Amino acid sequence: MSEQWRATAPLENLRRRAEIFAQIRAFFAARHVLEVETPLMTSAAVSDPYIDAIECRYHPLPGQQEQAQARYLQSSPEYAMKRLLASGSGAIYQICKAFRNGECGRRHNPEFTMLEWYRPGFDHHQLMDEVEMLVGPLIGLNDFQRISYAELFRQYLQIDLQTATVAELAATTRQHIDIQMADDNRDNWLNLLMSHVIEPQLADSGAVFVYDYPASQAALARTALDAEGDLVACRFELFVAGVELANGYFELTDGDEQARRFQQDILQRQAEGLPLRPTDQLLVDALQSGVPECAGVAIGLDRLVMLALGTDNICDVIALPFERT
Repeated sequence: MSEQWRATAPLENLRRRAEIFAQIRAFFAARHVLEVETPLMTSAAVSDPYIDAIECRYHPLPGQQEQAQARYLQSSPEYAMKRLLASGSGAIYQICKAFRNGECGRRHNPEFTMLEWYRPGFDHHQLMDEVEMLVGPLIGLNDFQRISYAELFRQYLQIDLQTATVAELAATTRQHIDIQMADDNRDNWLNLLMSHVIEPQLADSGAVFVYDYPASQAALARTALDAEGDLVACRFELFVAGVELANGYFELTDGDEQARRFQQDILQRQAEGLPLRPTDQLLVDALQSGVPECAGVAIGLDRLVMLALGTDNICDVIALPFERT
């Protein structure tokens, strides 16, 4: 008889997982942050070229006049939660399932659990403070470092991002990675250096906030001039033991700029031969109607539980991972 029916996570791990979720809810209740729910199925997919949404279809029952419709399983509740902010919700958080194609391994499951929250009146530095207050006690850390993206590249690769050319970034990448890639997209080389060279070196550094990413990697964050006068994205990522745990933004609230970025993503998807997905006009409309200045962050809760339990396999904290569904 097959044993595929069995849960992969030990029961004591699932109990600890439930305790962590209860602690998270208590943390936000004490701060009067409202718990919300938004749809898992959406009519538009995330535009990020590096995230592939999982598609599904709604079919009417026989005899009904409506048409079948394509839907996408959300890769993040971000777009919908911003519509709630525009509706006057105030500070909100959500614990929900998110879905991404092609992400399956020791640290990934195509269906995973995400915590996301938004704080009107906060910038990304204030939100880093709150992330630290939440995460520190859950994983037993009280020392969090902060370093800018540019300083990270100076410190670990001796690269000055103000002057480094695409050719120089490619040459540095090939010194560390055996890769045969011809690409004039600067961010692709930066992403490779970050994920394959720098992140592994953060494994012994405890908890590290990396902030002020290149403006070309703003995603849904606003941009601003840093202390050196360079245009940067007002966003951060938190790495713990070399594992990416959180991604936060001082949120873009300009609807016209958001529409322009959606169009840029479409052009990049076309250039790289990636699937084209409908973009979210409802988000643009919400931003144009008025979203309060705020900061928001997403945390992978499966990874958070992994760190709390000291395991490097996601199957140890999920009852029934993808292979057993």
